[in-house]
Amino acid sequence: MNTDDFIAALSADAALKGPSLTRRLAFALALGACVSLALFLGLVGPRHDAAQAMHTVRFDLKFLDTLALIAPAFFLCLRLARPQTTPGALLGWLLAPVALLAVAVAVELATVPQEQWMAKLIGTNVWHCLTLVPLFSLPPLAALILALREGAPSYPGLTGALAGATAAGAAATFYATNCTDDSPLFVATWYPLATGAVMALGALAGRVWLRW
Repeated sequence: MNTDDFIAALSADAALKGPSLTRRLAFALALGACVSLALFLGLVGPRHDAAQAMHTVRFDLKFLDTLALIAPAFFLCLRLARPQTTPGALLGWLLAPVALLAVAVAVELATVPQEQWMAKLIGTNVWHCLTLVPLFSLPPLAALILALREGAPSYPGLTGALAGATAAGAAATFYATNCTDDSPLFVATWYPLATGAVMALGALAGRVWLRW
C-alpha cells in the first residue's frame, strides 16, 4: 500500500467511526477544561476582589491574551491532526498574544517609574503561576492528546506542543482570575514560562502517542 492509499484508508476509517475529528477535539477541549475548572475551584478559586478587578484594563488584558493564544493554537492543532498538512499562514496567528503583551509591556514601562519595574515583574505569585498553570493544564492536555490519536498528524511533536499551548491557554484563563499580579511585566514573564513547560510536555506526549 502506497502513502496515498494509506491516507485514504485512514480517512475512510475515521468517517466510519462517527463524530468528525473537529467535534472530537472540541469535545476533548471542553471536557478537559471543565475538569480543569473544577480542579481550580476546588483548590484556589477566584481572588476575593475579582468583581472589582474586572473593571481594570490590566486584569482584563490577561484574558484577552490567553484567549488570543487558545484560538490559533487549537485551530492549528486541528489542522495538523490530519495527514500531509502543514501549519501554513495560520502559524503567524500565534504571534497575536506576543504582540499584545509587547504593547502592554511597552505601555507599562512608559507609565510606571523605573524603580518599580522589578517589583512589578517579580510580583507575589511567581511559584503559584509556575505550578498551578501546568497543573490545571493536565486535564485538557490529556483529553486533547487522546482525541488526536484519532487523527494522523505528520508532525506529532509540533501537534502535541500546540495541544499543550491550547491546554495552557485554558488553564491560564482560569488561573488569571486568582492571580493578583495584573502587571503586564509579570504576565509577559511568568505566564509564557508556564505555557512553555506545558508545550514541552505536549511535544513529548505527541512524539510518543501521536506517531504513525
